[in-house]
Amino acid sequence: MPKMTIITLVTAALAAFVPAAAVVAEEIKENPLQGEAGVPDKAGHLEVNGINYYYEIRGEGEPLLLLHGGLGQIEMFGANLKTLQDKRQVIGVDLQGHGRTPLGSRPIDIPAIGADMAELVEKLGYDKVDVLGYSFGGGVALQMAAQAPDKVRRLVIASAPFARNGFFPEMLPQQAAVSGAMAEMMKETPMYKSYAAVAPDVSEFPKLLDAMGAAMRGDYDASDAVAKLSMPVMLIFGDSDMIRPEHIVEFYQKLGGGLRDAGWMRENMAKNRLAILPGLTHYETFAAPALVSTALPFLNGETNTQSWAGQVDNN
Repeated sequence: MPKMTIITLVTAALAAFVPAAAVVAEEIKENPLQGEAGVPDKAGHLEVNGINYYYEIRGEGEPLLLLHGGLGQIEMFGANLKTLQDKRQVIGVDLQGHGRTPLGSRPIDIPAIGADMAELVEKLGYDKVDVLGYSFGGGVALQMAAQAPDKVRRLVIASAPFARNGFFPEMLPQQAAVSGAMAEMMKETPMYKSYAAVAPDVSEFPKLLDAMGAAMRGDYDASDAVAKLSMPVMLIFGDSDMIRPEHIVEFYQKLGGGLRDAGWMRENMAKNRLAILPGLTHYETFAAPALVSTALPFLNGETNTQSWAGQVDNN
């Protein structure tokens, strides 16, 4: 199977510091994936519902929970991680079975992991956080926000559908084929290399593929979860994403956007946002500077846009 085919199918898938009593600190080690982001300020493991999650805390400012994509880990955001930690206090988590977090005996289930994230931030001492999740992490972010809306101030979901049929049809059999039998042929892919750089037991990689394959073969539709999102939400996709454009529009409409003209004085403006980033595929969005430059103003509650009437009145 060609290398790019393998990459395609598997990738689809606080103003104050945390109170010291809540942090189980560990020795912080450098790894080749950290790049310009450097080592975190704090790191540790925290057990939530039987999963021993690895987390990192970087920077100062308003807290932002950052959730990576399938077969990735915190560092997959590349230089974006440095940009974010310069502006925010970033709580990065290696999701179940990924990076430094063991798979455990529980199946990979996005709603369950979403519930774990709400409990994890509470155990770390945060009352409320902003959340940015990409792909697999975007699905987790959606479920966290739907189940624990009191824990999420603002939410950004990047390159993640709300239902399995959101993917282009040709992606579904490829996702369904993911299994541990692919482990050997994936040795030269960025997914395996980044896993091997940080995982405590590299021999667990085939089990992770089996678990992710099982998760992707299951049908799902999180429309009920979308309906529970009460906080401001931004959706971000690449214009060449693996998510169908029709599904992207449907997702935005479920959030109340794209249903009518906003009005020349923005009187009918929806509170939620949709961004389509030009020239980006699903496999580039997470590391593209445009992801952060688009998401941060929204997360900060900022807008530089003025109505036509406002421009005229101010001149």
